[in-house]
Amino acid sequence: MLSRLVIAILALIVMQLTNLAYAEKADQDKPIILEAEKVSGNDTSQVYDLNGEVLLIKGSIIVTGEDGHIQIDPEGYEYIDVKGTPDAVATFRQRREGLANEFMQGLGAHATYDAKTEILTLTGDASLKRLLNMQMLDQLRGWKIEYDDVKQYYRVFPPKDAKPDDLPMARAVLIPRRKALVDK
Repeated sequence: MLSRLVIAILALIVMQLTNLAYAEKADQDKPIILEAEKVSGNDTSQVYDLNGEVLLIKGSIIVTGEDGHIQIDPEGYEYIDVKGTPDAVATFRQRREGLANEFMQGLGAHATYDAKTEILTLTGDASLKRLLNMQMLDQLRGWKIEYDDVKQYYRVFPPKDAKPDDLPMARAVLIPRRKALVDK
């Protein structure tokens, strides 16, 4: 029953997401700006660790958290792994290509972003929103959310130890596309 609920939500999401824009491509060529209480890095292996009030900026991408790890592969793609604390979650925000002022914004206890595959994963009471002019168009909530920007695909997962009595484990709020575009 739990898997049917997740499949139904995913089917709704996929039907609604046919007109979305992709992540801002200009972000790929932007420098990375790192701020934290402590930053240590190895330029040879291209691995960087950040501790305390982490702020990472790369073009329109902004990631915050308490502890972070960034690895850059030989092709120049970043793998970002940021964790929050019980008091302050990890956050991710990125401008979308296409409509002006359209953003993807997410939060959770843990956020990872793979710049090569353009997959964002949020875990631990995760939330992901699509915003246009700071108004929410779509919202997903669940224990784990995977967002594939290339394929325009969302997946929302319940906790592994979830019981049918704990429903709903995943939730989606989707605004009709015509209304969102007319009201802008």
